[in-house]
Amino acid sequence: MGRRHDTREEPADASAQEPGEAAHDLRWAQDVRDSVRCAGALLALLLLVDWGSGRFTLCRGALWLALTLLLFLALYPARVYAAEGRLASRRLLRERCVRTDLLVSVHCLDGISQRLALRDAFGGRVEIDPEVVVRNPQLWFHLEEGAHKSAAGGTLLCGATALRRLSQRIDRETARAVFEASGLE
Repeated sequence: MGRRHDTREEPADASAQEPGEAAHDLRWAQDVRDSVRCAGALLALLLLVDWGSGRFTLCRGALWLALTLLLFLALYPARVYAAEGRLASRRLLRERCVRTDLLVSVHCLDGISQRLALRDAFGGRVEIDPEVVVRNPQLWFHLEEGAHKSAAGGTLLCGATALRRLSQRIDRETARAVFEASGLE
C-alpha cells in the first residue's frame, strides 16, 4: 500500500512565482469584493429610503435590485493574467488576449481612466488598467519580456515610449515602496 499523505515542501514565499509560470492580478478578488460592497451599500440605501418614505413595493424593490446589479456589472474588474508570450484580460462574458512576443503597438489611452492598449500581429487587442501592471511585478515581467522579443523581432512598430513611461513609473513605485519599508521616507 502506498502512502496517502504525500508531503510537499512549499517555498518560503508561496506567493512568489517562477518566471515561466502564469501570473495574475493579486488584488482582483479584493476588487470584486469592493464592487459587491459598493453595489450592496447602494441597494441598502435605496431600500432604506424607500421603506422610510413608506413607498416601498416589490416592483420598486426589483427596480432597485436591477439598478444595483447594473452598478456591479459596471464596477466588475477585469481579471488580467499573463504567461510566457501571452497576456489576457477576462471580463464576465468575454476574454481577450494578445501575444506579447508578437506585439505590433502599445498605446497609453488617456481619458476618464487611463488604459494601456496592446495589439498583436494577429489582430488581438487588449486594454488593461496600467495600475494592474504596476502593482503586480510578475505581470510586468511577462509583458516586458514579450515586448523585448517583439522589438527584437521587428514587429513592435510603435509603443516604445509608452512602455518606457510605464517602466519608469514601476521603478518609481518600487523605490517608494522600498523607502517606506525601510523607514527612510
